Parts: sequence; structure tokens; C-alpha cells
Amino acid sequence: MQVNDSTPHGELFDLLDPGLNRIYNMSDDEAGRRVKSGDPALVRGIEGSYSLVVRDGVKVRMARSLDRPLRFFLAKRGTGPALVVSDRIDGIHRFLVDHGLEAQFQPSYTRMVPAHHILEVSLRGCPDPSPLATRFFHPDRTKLPAELDSIAREYIGAVHTEIVRWLETIDPSAPIGVSFSGGIDSGAVLLLIHHALGRPERARQRLKAFTLDCGGGSDCQQARSFLEQMGLSIYGEVIEANLAELDPIRTVRVIEDYKQLDVQAATAYLALLEGIRRRYPDWLHMADGDGADENLKDYPIEQNPELTIRSVLSNPMLYQEGWGVGALKHSQTYSGGQSRSCVRTYAPERRLGFAGFHPFAQPDVIAVAEAIPFVELTGWSVESLYRLKGEITRRGVELITGLTMPIQPKRRFQHGIAPESEVQDLFGETETRYRRALDDLYVRPTVSLEDPRCQPTV
Repeated sequence: MQVNDSTPHGELFDLLDPGLNRIYNMSDDEAGRRVKSGDPALVRGIEGSYSLVVRDGVKVRMARSLDRPLRFFLAKRGTGPALVVSDRIDGIHRFLVDHGLEAQFQPSYTRMVPAHHILEVSLRGCPDPSPLATRFFHPDRTKLPAELDSIAREYIGAVHTEIVRWLETIDPSAPIGVSFSGGIDSGAVLLLIHHALGRPERARQRLKAFTLDCGGGSDCQQARSFLEQMGLSIYGEVIEANLAELDPIRTVRVIEDYKQLDVQAATAYLALLEGIRRRYPDWLHMADGDGADENLKDYPIEQNPELTIRSVLSNPMLYQEGWGVGALKHSQTYSGGQSRSCVRTYAPERRLGFAGFHPFAQPDVIAVAEAIPFVELTGWSVESLYRLKGEITRRGVELITGLTMPIQPKRRFQHGIAPESEVQDLFGETETRYRRALDDLYVRPTVSLEDPRCQPTV
């Protein structure tokens, strides 16, 4: 959808689809008025999933939830500046081509609105004024007592609340899919949705746990074991795919990013969604555990030379937002942390016509996670930190649902779809190669976003 808001001071072209907003507690118009005000307390009161852009004279203000990318590009026209806003880089590029402005385009000139901030851009000034970022999400840190049952009840209780609210907004007869590996995060989401649906017959009619199998991967066995132990085998469904047909380079074009782990995860997710779409042409709702690793800081610190246990536990929302808007390492083009990597789920879902739901990525859940006294619980021990997520999640799920879920060793989604050696061969390209593939979209006129390799196979 294109909305043109033109004044003598410049033009705003809003390419966002407002139908994608899922705001629980107010109308889209009221949410827009709150963003227009620039008041961070008012914007913090918007609950749900959204990307919003509004104009106030020469100023344009934008805000988004963590699960939604929001990008902009400032072009120059004879009549003044033109601000183009979209959820995708290629959408901005197509607009510029259609309006004869493609000579101004460089993909690195696009900017990504950081999650949890109001970003204000002025439509006047030469050179362009820098955007002004105002934080609207300020969770209190380490305020919970260092008592695991209390923490687990608060944290998983917040996830369950988000699931209940989401279920109240969708068709009560619509089927619900969970991207399911049998791991901690997808297992918790499945059990909490099952509990929130209430009556067993309602759950049986609506709920499926979809597991991707590209031939002999460990996820299928893990998922099957999880469901058997929980007495929920009826919900499991395997989606088979040919590993040789997975194409990380196509994924780069879909997610418009080149970070290796995000490309890998999105490649597997595309394959899962394509398989579901072939089998169920009308399926809409998908839920997953995306964001749980970020919340409880469960990433292998030793694999990132920039990180130490102290940097992970001392920097608020490091995994959600990266080093922060004011930091030297912050990239305006891509934002940071999950604020950037939300494209690994959002873009495949949009490409294949699904509506995704990520309960762990909601701000009220993140606020509880930030309140956990990690240092007191771990004593700066990396091994203790890695154990913490499973313990908190297991306790919380049991306190909410009465079910004791199995806890499996951590494994990334993409690593369980096939034997390890075959997965390594599939993802053998370097990040430099992925970045070059993204740049090729715009530096080589023969490469088009309509290239069949960019399209889903359904």
C-alpha cells in the first residue's frame, strides 16, 4: 500500500501494509496519534505487533515492535526531499525506479528503525539532518528475587499471557502451527498454546507441531520423543524437504541480509513454510520460540570474539538490540541484535503468506527477562548461564500447565534438519559470499528480484 503525504517541505511515501498491524489495546489511528506525539510513555502503551509512520509538519516519526522490520530512504527531488518507508529494501528500490530516482539508490543508504525507539526524521535541511532516536522501552533490570520458582512463574506466566491475548484476536476456528524441533523454546510454546486453548477437543482441532526433516536429522527424533513423553503425539506432523533444494543464496534475497546464522535459520524456515504451504494452501497462523535465546542470554559466548560473560550480563538487551543506538558499533542500515534478525522469520512468513507470532519477543516478556538477577544466579559462570534457560523454562511451564517438559541440549534450528556433515556442506558459504549476493541484486542489472531463485516453490 502506498500513502503519499505531501507538503511544501517534502513528501512522505508510506509503503507499509497497515493490515499487518496487530494492536491489542487501541485502534491503529490512536496508535498513530501516539507515535505522532513523540511521547515515549504513550508509545510504550501500544501493545501488540506494529510498524507505524506518521507525519507532524516537517517531522516524520516512526516506531516498530521487535518482530517487525521498518526501513526508510531519503531521496531528493526538485520539489524537496522524499522519504520512502517500507518493510523491505527492494520495496524502496522499486519505488525509486518507478519514480525515476534509481540513480540515488544504494542499499547501504537505507536505514532501519531500531526497535523500542521513536525515530524522528526531518524533511528539510541540506545536508540531511541525522535522525533523532528516543527510547520508549525502559525495563527495570535485576529487580526480581534470585529465586527460581518465582522467576519462572513470572517469566513463563508473561509468555502465557501473550499467547492468550493473541488467541483472542484470531479466528477461534483457525488452525495454529508451531515451528517445532522438540527443543526448549518450541516445546514451551507448544505446551503453553495447548494449555491456553483449554478443552482437549479444541486443541486437537486446531493445533499442529510442524517439524522439518531434510533426511535423517536429529530434530525429528527429538520432536517425536518430546511429544510421546507429553502424551501429545497426535499433534506432530513432519514436513519433508530435499536438502539439495535448499538455497541459502535465494534466502539472502528473501531476508535482505547476509549474517550467516540468520541466513541459515531462514533457509530452514523457508523450507518448512514451503512444505506447509504445499500441504495446506490456506494455513495462516504460525508460532515459534524466536526470542527466547535472546531473553535468557543463551548463545555460545565463546563463538563470538566480541563478547565476554561480563559484556553479555552487563549490557541491557544486548541480544535484542545489539550494542545500542548510540554505540560506535551500531549500524543504521541494519539496526542490531534481534531488532535486525527479526527478518529471519518475518520475511519468510511474508513471502509465503503466513502470519507469524513470536510470544518470547513481546516487550512485557522481555521486561521480565531483564528483571532476572543473572549475576546473582550465575556468579559470572558461563556454564551456569547456559543451564539457566532450561531450568527457568521447565519450572515455569510446570507451574503454569502442570506438565514437566523434557529439556534437550541446545541446538540451533537449522542444525537439526539433516545429518551434521550435510548441513555443514549446505551452509559452507562465507558471510562475504552472502553479502556479495545481496549487493548483486542492485549492481548487476541482469539480476532481478523476480528471479525464480527468489520465489517460493509451492
